[in-house]
Amino acid sequence: MANVEQVQPKKGPSVVIQLAMLLVMTGAALGMGWLSGGYLKQGETPAPVPAAPENAGTAEKPAEGGKAAAGPTLVQLAPITTNLASPSDVWIRLEASLLYDAPQPPEMAEQVHQDLLAFVRTLKLHQIEGASGYQHLKADLEERAALRSGGRVKQVLVRTMLLE
Repeated sequence: MANVEQVQPKKGPSVVIQLAMLLVMTGAALGMGWLSGGYLKQGETPAPVPAAPENAGTAEKPAEGGKAAAGPTLVQLAPITTNLASPSDVWIRLEASLLYDAPQPPEMAEQVHQDLLAFVRTLKLHQIEGASGYQHLKADLEERAALRSGGRVKQVLVRTMLLE
């Protein structure tokens, strides 16, 4: 007959030690989460942008002393309503505003508007699907507006985008 050795089960750490380690690890995880959240929240306070006056989009009157007001200017564009390139039966309505680094003549806003309209007509539905599609669309709109305005447009703010 074969000699069979009796295998004794290995003794592990006691239940008390296991619970203590669980509490220590949970406390460490909570502390790291709290610290990293505080660190990430520090950089989230953007500088406030002053709102445009009611007559945005029109030429601004010079301030006293003959100098124009300096600073960022928000200009609301007329809504862009057109059909997409593919499928052609899908329509898009895009309402946007331009953020200039300084006041600009209204003709520049009209040129940017026409350029954005021409660009939107070339879009295909699959290009603007989902969150990443929206981000790409916004980046493309900002790039075209900056090129058309000679770098004066700092941001294109999409207020409404409807697809039908």
